[in-house]
Amino acid sequence: MKILNKKRFRLLALLSGVVLITLSCGSDQEEEVNTSGVVNSGSTNIGLIDDKRILEAESEPGNWLAHGRTYEENRFSPLTKINKENVSDLALAWYKDMGTNRAQESTPIVVDGIMFLTSSWSKVYAIDALTGETVWFFDPKVPGEVARRACCDVVNRGVAVYNGKVYFGSLDGRLFALNAETGEKVWEVNTINDPERFYTITGAPRAAKGKVFIGNGGAEFGVRGYVTAYDSETGEQIWRFYTVPGDPSLGFEDPIMELAAETWKGSNWWEFGGGGTVWNSIVYDSDFNNLYLGVGNGSPWTREIRSPGGGDNLFLSSIVALDVDTGKYKWHYQTTPGDNWDYTAVQDMALAEMNIDGEKKKVLLQAPKNGFFYVIDRSNGDLLRANPFATVTWASHVDLETGRPVENPGLDYSEEAKWVLPGPLGAHNWQAMSVDAKSSMVYLPAQDNPLIYSIADEYKKTGIYKRNPGRVNLGLEFGRITQLFLDNIESWPTPKGYLKAFNPLTGEESWSIEIPHYWNGGVVATEGGLVFQGDALGMFTAYDKDTGEQLWQFNTYTSMLAPPITYEINGEQYVSILTGTGGGDLFSGEPLDPVQKPASLNYNNAGRLLVFKLNGTEELPQPNLRNRDIPKQNLSVVSNGDLKKGEILYHDFCAGCHGLVARSGGVIPDLRLMAQGSHEGFDLIVLEGILSSNGMASFSDVLTKEDTNLIHNYVKARANQDRLVATGEIEAGSERLTWLDLED
Repeated sequence: MKILNKKRFRLLALLSGVVLITLSCGSDQEEEVNTSGVVNSGSTNIGLIDDKRILEAESEPGNWLAHGRTYEENRFSPLTKINKENVSDLALAWYKDMGTNRAQESTPIVVDGIMFLTSSWSKVYAIDALTGETVWFFDPKVPGEVARRACCDVVNRGVAVYNGKVYFGSLDGRLFALNAETGEKVWEVNTINDPERFYTITGAPRAAKGKVFIGNGGAEFGVRGYVTAYDSETGEQIWRFYTVPGDPSLGFEDPIMELAAETWKGSNWWEFGGGGTVWNSIVYDSDFNNLYLGVGNGSPWTREIRSPGGGDNLFLSSIVALDVDTGKYKWHYQTTPGDNWDYTAVQDMALAEMNIDGEKKKVLLQAPKNGFFYVIDRSNGDLLRANPFATVTWASHVDLETGRPVENPGLDYSEEAKWVLPGPLGAHNWQAMSVDAKSSMVYLPAQDNPLIYSIADEYKKTGIYKRNPGRVNLGLEFGRITQLFLDNIESWPTPKGYLKAFNPLTGEESWSIEIPHYWNGGVVATEGGLVFQGDALGMFTAYDKDTGEQLWQFNTYTSMLAPPITYEINGEQYVSILTGTGGGDLFSGEPLDPVQKPASLNYNNAGRLLVFKLNGTEELPQPNLRNRDIPKQNLSVVSNGDLKKGEILYHDFCAGCHGLVARSGGVIPDLRLMAQGSHEGFDLIVLEGILSSNGMASFSDVLTKEDTNLIHNYVKARANQDRLVATGEIEAGSERLTWLDLED
């Protein structure tokens, strides 16, 4: 037995069958098609993909047929026409402005010369992959105020193309099927089971065996996770699997949930929602007729609050295998039992066959947030390997006999604040890795990025933590995070980013490249001996797959998160990538030295689709540097006590988007730079929601006019401090970052 209660789960299976405040710029589009009505769902000439075609994807390497190129989702391309010998001749073939300055995270699908992809706000494009011409465009018209329901920006990670249709999920929780040839809507369903809770969709659906699979986000807002299978032709729900148990008094959906409930403690844990959302990785395995779910964090993050008395809290931070046809549980492996740090296991999973201890095994590979790389037997969920791939302090190692991590008891943060690695952004997040199964090598975007964890003051003082509808409920003390940081800055582990060639079977690195920023893009590796990655500094780079040597680089002037892909048309190979950063790192804001400033701070965060080929002739326009001069502030006479209150309110409600200490990272508007009109209309924006259509929803349900006045005065005081540094009136490093250390 590798996991607690695993045999019981298998037997029973056999028996039973982060608050956004956003001001969006340039998010409106001119291109439109008719988005209303239902059209005949008959066959088309575009997007004709079925199970057989994806299963045989290696026979047509020029296409990118599924989210991870194949059902195995290894994101490794067999194309070789762009290779180590000629990549220096790679140049821009064409580019397309996507009409947004928000984060882009989509993996394009390329089928027979047509590229299908999503942009921010869940907008969908079909594009001629040879020329960049728009074939059709679809806007689901997500209400701007829905941005507040998303923890981590208004992003979308892509589509599924299947049987002549394009499937995607919208931020407000709808799943669409579009005609692949025309872009017209075939059907639409609402995936949200509880409209009172803040559910979203940011992940790409998957399609197989006549079904479309989608999960939701929203754990930070107190939702209960699940994955749903819909009929690909009609949109009818076929099955739904909940990832955490609900209220026991209402009964359980199936016996597996009853057994999972035994691993939760306390008398009302279900009132918090539980979490466990499947907001990214879902993988179909034709070998075992399995569907693998990567399950997310708990709600709240802190187990002591969520599940007093402990417990593993299944199926949080787990890989769960279901029967594709029925949605019935088969097995699970929990990467972080009783997750206490937001260590999701939603990161991309890849399937492979590898030689392990002299035996060929069909395995699942995952590098989740917690910093250990897992190799799991797909036939039964047994753990085969678990090697660290980044700096890990929360646990010393994973015991291969029990399958459980050996936690570091010295990092319990229930009594005092502790730096922990990884932090909630993870040692690896959703940014895709690439797997070369033949060499057992993984090309992995990794990071060392800590957080100072401290349990919520409310709970520490009273032993009570109340769920607050309409806002994030993490169980941590974020209102005072600046003071916590400064009090412990001498032990601050400096954030770093890496691109690594990592062997998950041995735990050894073939090479590792340090990038002076942690929030970088996904990768694709090729048989041509190359690894491509875009980074936070705006550089799109090709590395030698064997040595890590930099062979080519292109300055996009924009930070990147999205993974590149490569495809072939008429015998010519292309490489593409979307530019534009944001996502889960909005909270961090402008990084502190020695972390290098991202391109998004220097230039407008231009959302573009870039496509390269050998000897391309296109050029990007030279961008202008941003004007980041802070205007002189009209300061009010405010007590230290009120500035403290404003600081706490700002970090509770605003920092999730506008950044720590009111320093934006360059994606969301920097409140220190507000024009006079914005100052005068501050309450109109925050309380009355006059910019809700752009993503800046009203906060009148959780903030009062007195609260907004406190926040406004704090922002002006912080802006004044940074302005005095910029003008040389005070020395850099002497500016006040917190007022919590002052007497009232």
